[in-house]
Amino acid sequence: MAAACPRCSAPAVERDKCAQCGVVASVYAAALEKMRRPPAPPGPGPTVADAPVPARADTPRAATPAAARPAEMRPPAPQAAAPRANTPTWGVAVASAAPRPATNGSTPAPTAASALAMMAPSQTRMLTFHGAGGTLFGIYVVNVLLTIATLGWYRFWGKVKVRRFMLSQTGFEGDRFAYHGTGKELLLGFFKAAMFVGLPITLLGIAAELSHDKMIHGVTRFFTSSLVFFFIPIAMVGARRYRLSRTSWRGIRFSFRGRASAFTKIFVRGSLLSMLTLSLYYPFFQARQQHFMVSHSHFGRRPFRFDGRGRDLFGPYVLTVLLFLPTLGLYTFWFQAKKTRYFWEHTYFETARFRCTVTGRQLMNLTIGNLVWLVVTLGLAWPWVLVRNARFAFAYLNIDGSLDLAGIVQEPQLATATGDALSSLLGADVDFA
Repeated sequence: MAAACPRCSAPAVERDKCAQCGVVASVYAAALEKMRRPPAPPGPGPTVADAPVPARADTPRAATPAAARPAEMRPPAPQAAAPRANTPTWGVAVASAAPRPATNGSTPAPTAASALAMMAPSQTRMLTFHGAGGTLFGIYVVNVLLTIATLGWYRFWGKVKVRRFMLSQTGFEGDRFAYHGTGKELLLGFFKAAMFVGLPITLLGIAAELSHDKMIHGVTRFFTSSLVFFFIPIAMVGARRYRLSRTSWRGIRFSFRGRASAFTKIFVRGSLLSMLTLSLYYPFFQARQQHFMVSHSHFGRRPFRFDGRGRDLFGPYVLTVLLFLPTLGLYTFWFQAKKTRYFWEHTYFETARFRCTVTGRQLMNLTIGNLVWLVVTLGLAWPWVLVRNARFAFAYLNIDGSLDLAGIVQEPQLATATGDALSSLLGADVDFA
């Protein structure tokens, strides 16, 4: 008989598996029932005196008092229950989520999160990158040759090949990521972005240059710059939405559900306040952007969370500004490492938390090394630079806590490549391959 799902309260569960959330109803219900049971009260086991004594019908026997019995036949005295040792549990989340006994002797009902935490062990997980710079260099050479042969049109397919390679070489829990974008999508997105954004901006720029009236020239240039400024946050949201929707792991795709209008308000307000405060608002601006981008990102139907605050980065940022000239700008690497660690360590997925251990010196060595490679090889080391950056990022990034990966279900995807093309057109990258 069909019954409601104990996890998501779906109307019916057929064949013991919920069609909406994918959880096995019997296993989930058994876990909840097990946690609702109160612990059995400790007590002494059965004694010798309580054991029945067989009596013979022809010779009745009087019962022997317990005190008169031999010592080896007396029941042992009940001992106090020993304190529980640090026994291994299924995870840190179980210890924190397990309900404490109520004062009236009843046990509170467990939550769904505690049941899931009990079924998923807690551990430290890492992303790994398996790609080699030589393989990517082969893709890079073919892309350059075909782009030249097609007068630049092949670059959309070349970009897809690079993204597909980088994600297919990234592994997590023994499975690789996958990229599902196509060159055709990027080409159509480029046409839309160029027609509705690039063309008006270009025409306004030409009109400003041809105008001989200084006032008209100034107004046109101001309007053009304002138009570009307002399109940057729209491009950032569109690019993140498209790239996440084309990325999957174990067949489940990522998604982004933030609204461009909401992010535009954050971007415009933060940019203006940063200028008015001589960049002192910059840490708050960065934290607000990160909160929006992370909190609206999903894997399947489950969201990521971010709880960082700009005031925690204000002190390190002020110190960076004060030490910029004395250190010839090198102290910015330490602030960048601090910000990277802070952003990752305040990012969560369910009960799991990201942890980053990168330092300023490591980041400085990576950046300077990449720059030397590119200068010495005249840019030919670009594939190796991408591989070095990926390995560096994953080497200092961990995921701590329990994860219910089996219960994640797919979410419908609706996204176009217009935002991705617009971000490339305006130079507004979103730090996502």
